[in-house]
Order: sequence, then C-alpha cells, then structure tokens
Amino acid sequence: MTRDGVVVVAHDPRLNPDHTRDAQGRFLAAAGPPIWSLSHAELQQYDVGRLRPGCADALEFPAQVAVDGERIPRLADVLWLARERGRGRVRVNIEVKIFPEQPELTMAPEPFARALRQVVEETGTADVAMIQSFDWRVVQAVQRLMPGLPTAALTDQQPGEDTVRIGRRPPSPWLGGLDPAHYGDSVPRLVEALKVEVWSPEYRDLDEARVRQAQALGLRVVPWTVNGSPDMRRMLDLGVDGMITDRPDQLRALLEQRGLEVPPVPGRPAPDRRPS
Repeated sequence: MTRDGVVVVAHDPRLNPDHTRDAQGRFLAAAGPPIWSLSHAELQQYDVGRLRPGCADALEFPAQVAVDGERIPRLADVLWLARERGRGRVRVNIEVKIFPEQPELTMAPEPFARALRQVVEETGTADVAMIQSFDWRVVQAVQRLMPGLPTAALTDQQPGEDTVRIGRRPPSPWLGGLDPAHYGDSVPRLVEALKVEVWSPEYRDLDEARVRQAQALGLRVVPWTVNGSPDMRRMLDLGVDGMITDRPDQLRALLEQRGLEVPPVPGRPAPDRRPS
C-alpha cells in the first residue's frame, strides 16, 4: 500500500533494483524506498517493464518479454481486468505482504485488511478472490472483516526463511498468536486451527504424509513456487490440489500429458481425450 492508501500489486516491500528504473530510465543502484513511503503519484514515476540484463530473474526467465513504460498497478485495476476479461473463469489469489518483524515496511494488518475489503467491494470481485498471507494476523483480520471470503495460510520452513519455527520460544510472530506446541507440532493441524480453506507451503516442505494429513483435515494443499517440471511431477505424485508457479505453460503441458483436465484456451482446440 502506498503512503496515501492505494493498494498496489508488487512482490517486494521496497522497489526492486532488478526491474525498476527511474524517470531517466536508469535501473536503481540498490533497493529503493519502501512502497509504503511513497505516494501513488510518486510510485508511478518508476518503470517496472523490463528486467535488468544479467540479473537472476533475467537468467531464469530469458523468454520474458519487456514492455517498457509499465507501472506498478493498482489492485483495483487488476481485479477489474480479471472481472471483465476473465468472464467469471479467472480467480485471483491475493497475497497480502506484511512483515511482523519489520512493521515499518507496511501498514498494520487490520487497516490493511480494511483497505483490501474496500477494493474487493468496489470491484465486485468477492466471488472470484481468495486472500493469503505468511502473516496470519492478516488472515485473521480478513476473516473478521470479510467472512465467507476464502483464505489461505502460507508457510515456509526452509533454513533462513522459517515462518513456523517449530520448538522455538516464544512462538513465531508470523502465526497470529497460534502455538505449534498446542497442535503436536503438526503444521497441518496448526493451519486447520486458523480456519482457512487452503494451506500453501513451500513445496520443498511437503511429503506424502503431510499432504494426506492436511487433506484429511479438510484442507486443500497448494504449494509454492513450483517452477521445474521434475518438481511439478513430484507434487502431482504427492496428490496436491494445485500449484503456484511462474511457469503455468510447463504445468499445463504436464497436466495435459497426464490426461488431466485443464481450462480451455481461447482459439485453441481442446485436447482429444478419447482412447487411442
């Protein structure tokens, strides 16, 4: 969210120098100011339409097409686009970026959730939206303010990024006051206690037992961010309910290879699923 209360769509709390250029067309030399410190008008001075040559993302996604002149969009504009062009077939998974150990980077959870509710209501997209966050205080605020709107709990247990922190005291500030010890240190049971519909763990944290336990508790399991075909295959073998990925093209091709149903692509014939 900007300083003047505009909810925008960006991955990082600070302007990322790997894809952000100033008004003179120069890539930022280092991480820029927090989005929260800028007005919406100030934010619009930055161009985010091209990756810095040689940066990690440019090397990972060499086929990405640059679109110079792109600005960080308002969430409202993205939701209007999904509503108008998606014709009810496109859902939007909104991740709220708040950092409990760096509160200076963003607005607090409750007012952020109120601003989010206003955008969802103004765009009429409550029927196609889901809200997720690593900061479970956000999820709890959304559940209070927008009952009935689907919510998802993000988790990460990788070294140096652990938001769950099994066995640590005090409990992790990311968990909205919940204590893993009260749930047998079971992450699926902990997530169930949050009363969400979806658990989105870091994909490397998953094994078959965790997937089965979570699904038995009524949770859908949608890991993030699964970009390689071997990892996609492993997730499918585990029986996950969906995947978050930067490569939907690869995932779609893999689903088609396995004979699984995929959404139609306009102008492209549906795959022939008749037995050969």
